[in-house]
Amino acid sequence: METKGATTGRLSLLLDQFDQVREMAEVRLTGLGDEEYLWEPVPGSWSVRRRGEAVTPRAYGPGEWVLDKGAPDIPASEYAEIARQAAGGMTVAKIAEDWSVSTARVEEVLAHTGAPEPDDTPITTIAWRLGHLHSCFAGEWEWTFGERRQDPHQLVDFTPSAALALERFWALIDRWRGSVATVTDEQLDTVGFSQYPYGSDADDPYVAVLAGANLEFIHHMAEIALLRDLWRTRFNAPGRVRTAGDREG
Repeated sequence: METKGATTGRLSLLLDQFDQVREMAEVRLTGLGDEEYLWEPVPGSWSVRRRGEAVTPRAYGPGEWVLDKGAPDIPASEYAEIARQAAGGMTVAKIAEDWSVSTARVEEVLAHTGAPEPDDTPITTIAWRLGHLHSCFAGEWEWTFGERRQDPHQLVDFTPSAALALERFWALIDRWRGSVATVTDEQLDTVGFSQYPYGSDADDPYVAVLAGANLEFIHHMAEIALLRDLWRTRFNAPGRVRTAGDREG
């Protein structure tokens, strides 16, 4: 069935999807305050922290506030993608370099049979999810449309202020969207049009990179929306009595 006025070009479809996600995300993030932004649902959550208070070995950022980041590994959710990359001709050494792991770890993943065990992933705050997204899109922009020289981990000045974080994030998203809208059909098919150093961008046609960026935007915004629902329900459920420890995570 044909829908009147529908766009079917590859770039148009990806931009339309991106725009819809942004519209929903802006609504869902309305009213976000600092306390909710930094709320840790469980002890040991990853978040945005002062440099000297980070709880992870590779926390990063250029300023006083950094984003938690753990030791490098390949999560079970990526095992199938690693197998596809190897089948497509990517070397074990290149995969290991992309993931910052040993070649032995890649070989272990490729030798795995059966269903992988679920990932033991950390619980993260809204501040972490938003900061992670901001960092990813800032790095992707720099290494596609920018000078392709700045360390992606040094591009975002993380902040404990929800309002400031959102202001900076939406400004970056506007720049990203404007640049992506100029991409030509030829560039969509160009392998290495993006040279983002963390991941397989340099080995993929740019249309695949854009699809991956949309997926990143979608799934992290969905996680943020769920955290907002949990916050609202936890502190506003009928009959729920707050205690001093509630706000301490």
